[in-house]
Amino acid sequence: MTSYLRPKRLSFMIDETVHSWLPMLVDAYYIVDKGIADVIKMEEEKGQRVACNKGCSNCCKTHKDIPVYPLELVGISWYVTEKVGGPKREIIKKQLKNHKEGDPCPFLAGGSCLVHPMRPISCRQFVVFNRMCNEDEDPYYTRREDVLSPIKEYVDQAFFIMLPFYGMKDEYERMDAIEKGAMHKMVTLIQTCNWNKLADKMWDFDKKIKKKG
Repeated sequence: MTSYLRPKRLSFMIDETVHSWLPMLVDAYYIVDKGIADVIKMEEEKGQRVACNKGCSNCCKTHKDIPVYPLELVGISWYVTEKVGGPKREIIKKQLKNHKEGDPCPFLAGGSCLVHPMRPISCRQFVVFNRMCNEDEDPYYTRREDVLSPIKEYVDQAFFIMLPFYGMKDEYERMDAIEKGAMHKMVTLIQTCNWNKLADKMWDFDKKIKKKG
């Protein structure tokens, strides 16, 4: 709960100087997280309470259509390839290699998101109030009133920051793209991605590191 109300910008100091897209992504996530914090504060003033807790992964399992944008896919790919180590890394490689289209999110294991810091905007924004979900319940359909409604202003700001990645550097061009919903046309679903290729990328990366060592 504290993490919702006290959002912090992710920081990858060296990597952000190497990858021009990375500052865009972490800045966008920080804006979205601040928007979520503001919504939660407003809802708490109405007597609502966040039901989501560490270890609850119901939405990760029940949602069949988790949207993700191309820049977010780049971020996830980079994060699992270069930043995740230890047992988590082996779990991710195995799940990515065995993932088939339509399977649940391959980054869920033991009730935890293995890419939590770099999870997509859609995942960051899915917050449930009042009571925890029943097993296999998707509260977006069973009790929409208990699901957080993002503040469009924050989401648009996040998109504005992300758009240069797609070649839109002019301020007015970006504003027009947001107005016309251009970002939403770029969405794909986590469950339909070919994650096998990312598993191969991780294996290749590990081989290179081993040779250097």
